Amino acid sequence: MSTLRRLWALGTGRFGILVVVVLVVAALVSLVWTPFDPAAVDARALRLEPSWPHVLGTDGTGRDIASLLMAGARTTIVVAVGAGVVASLLGLALAALGSLSAHWVRESIAVLVDILIAFPVLIIAMMISAVWGGSLAVVIWSVGIGFGVNIARVTRPELRRVLQSDFVLAGRASGLTSWQNFTRHLLPNVAPVFIVHLSWSMAAAVLAEAGLSYLGFGAPVTQPSWGVLLNDLQRYIAVHPLTVVWPGLAITLTVLGFNLLGDALREATDPTLADRAPSARTNVPGVVA
Repeated sequence: MSTLRRLWALGTGRFGILVVVVLVVAALVSLVWTPFDPAAVDARALRLEPSWPHVLGTDGTGRDIASLLMAGARTTIVVAVGAGVVASLLGLALAALGSLSAHWVRESIAVLVDILIAFPVLIIAMMISAVWGGSLAVVIWSVGIGFGVNIARVTRPELRRVLQSDFVLAGRASGLTSWQNFTRHLLPNVAPVFIVHLSWSMAAAVLAEAGLSYLGFGAPVTQPSWGVLLNDLQRYIAVHPLTVVWPGLAITLTVLGFNLLGDALREATDPTLADRAPSARTNVPGVVA
């Protein structure tokens, strides 16, 4: 609870929490209710401006944009969480192998990470999609693998640094196994770095899914997605430009929310950052009248 209070005390933390809460609520509500059927085509309501009952207007086939955004939030959450889980498992596994294993294994892992990190995530996803076809599973695995390598590259040196600490050596001397040392001492001390890069990976996953869906390599056109919606609406940008704003704004706010939430989590969970401001205020000498 203290971490949550520190997180809420930060402006970036409040913004990130609010964005994530709105996203989750919209996705959950869309499971049981949307203003209109997201797949319903209405030839009498083509390209309407924002008005009641279509508060965000309609697209070129008469579908309600607000309903499409709510339904697309489900896709966004699935991709963000799925890619985050894959990136976390792969990144921590590679970082642990690159820090706790034999010398030749550590060097092999370092070379493998350097090779994989040279390939852009979107290029990997497009190559996999060309072979297996466009789907959310392809997006989740390709983005998760791509950013899992990034997490491993950043977390590995932190693990190596903590591994040389006195409390880790004391844990070994007291009889702790390598796994116990890893879970009790190593993971908590690299958590701030890991959390911020995980949040960046989830934000990048949202952006990658939208970009791949826009290009036709992500979610199928039958599945609600902000990238698919943006691709559909850009055809009418010359005659109905306002409709393109809504999916673009949703993507921008979501990515910004995840990034700022990660920065706030890093600051809230890092004791050196959390204690810096109070200590600085305490050490300032008073002004003598």
